Amino acid sequence: MTGLETMNSAITIFGGSGDLTYRKLLPAMYNLHVLGQLDNNFKIIGLGRRNYTTEDYIEITREWMKDYSRKKYEEQTFNEFAKRIIYFKIDISLESEYSRLQDFYIENNIKKHIYYYAVAPSMFLEITNGLKKYCSDNDAKVIIEKPFGENLENATELNSKLAEFFGQDEIYHIDHYLGKEMIQNILSVRLNNAIFKGIWNKDFIDSVQITAAESVGVETRAGYYDKSGAMKDMVQNHLLQVLSIVAMEEPKGKTMEKEQLALLKSLKKVENVDDNLVMGQYVGYLDEPNIDSQSKTETYVAMKIEIDNERWQGVPFFIRTGKKLATRESQIIVKFKSKNNAPANLLIIKIQPSEGIFLKFNAKKPGTDNDIQEVSMDFCQSCILENRMNTPEAYERLLRACFIGDRILFSKWDQIVASWNYIDNLLNKYKESSSKLYTYEQGSMGPKEANRLTDWILDLE
Repeated sequence: MTGLETMNSAITIFGGSGDLTYRKLLPAMYNLHVLGQLDNNFKIIGLGRRNYTTEDYIEITREWMKDYSRKKYEEQTFNEFAKRIIYFKIDISLESEYSRLQDFYIENNIKKHIYYYAVAPSMFLEITNGLKKYCSDNDAKVIIEKPFGENLENATELNSKLAEFFGQDEIYHIDHYLGKEMIQNILSVRLNNAIFKGIWNKDFIDSVQITAAESVGVETRAGYYDKSGAMKDMVQNHLLQVLSIVAMEEPKGKTMEKEQLALLKSLKKVENVDDNLVMGQYVGYLDEPNIDSQSKTETYVAMKIEIDNERWQGVPFFIRTGKKLATRESQIIVKFKSKNNAPANLLIIKIQPSEGIFLKFNAKKPGTDNDIQEVSMDFCQSCILENRMNTPEAYERLLRACFIGDRILFSKWDQIVASWNYIDNLLNKYKESSSKLYTYEQGSMGPKEANRLTDWILDLE
């Protein structure tokens, strides 16, 4: 089977003229088209308020495809792909507009649907209510971007409404980090190498650092970002999911999601915020367009997490993420315990922009009796042209999985509940504490106060 299970099928993108659609979703589907992984009659319907014709929309898409598609843009191939694309002008905030949308589906005999909510979370309920009233006969699933909800209470209400219409098993919570090649490689490194499998525990590992640094600011997402901040935008979803894969017990059969859930539930609730959390805001954030001049929204988070289980008792996990930092770099660094005052061995998993696995260890320095030097073994996956050309982009992999009903790469509702439980408690403790929102210079690695948590490592080789 190449794609959806019916000839009359479509993905409808709410936010069809947004950056996410142009940069990620349409290029991903172009790549799937090139690979023959879309059914012949599968349609791509972009919804938007702009006064475009389908021809206008296709030409705009063509230009984005030249820059953002993994597969080389070829005019003939794109023209074939373009036959799938339809633009539908709609004001998705008006419930009555969904009647027109359903008429369009009927006219085009589209009966099996994927709805992609590529819009602000505040729009999710409005869209669902419109679909429920006018499109309730459709066989449908929905893909939801993060963050899901503003807190656990809000997320629970939203999930209830979505599940009522779609069914819980047809809600796909997309987290593009989970589609990244090196995130998927974590378990392979852990479990398929004798040098790591037996020492992946508190007896041999000193600490773990997870960094997701961004060099850009809020760009066009100011309205959304100022309501969410780095904690809800990055930590509650991306980084806790990554942590769960790094630290979970070995999955048996198809129990990976159960082991991730067990790990998330074992995160020790923070009591002393001052010793475990630093939040900051970059200088100039308050001058950004569409940002409240009195905003207290954090653009940087650094935190220490402890896991209350036998494997990880006493091992600190450090997470940091921020905007307008010195570099764009996401990586995981596992620091092993050292003896005899030798430098610690490091396992470095690079997620983006370069991808690879690096092992730093100690060897005798040539020409000396016993001096030690640090040396490195590396596998730079993204350095190999064949790997770059043949490795699917995250959204490409995740969309394909949704099309065929494979949920393994998507966050599950009970995992989202566990994450919100942890984050809600942390943010409540932060509000009750005397902790400050620190400022940091653009182009730095965040507020200097974050250094009290640990000696941060960032490998830029």
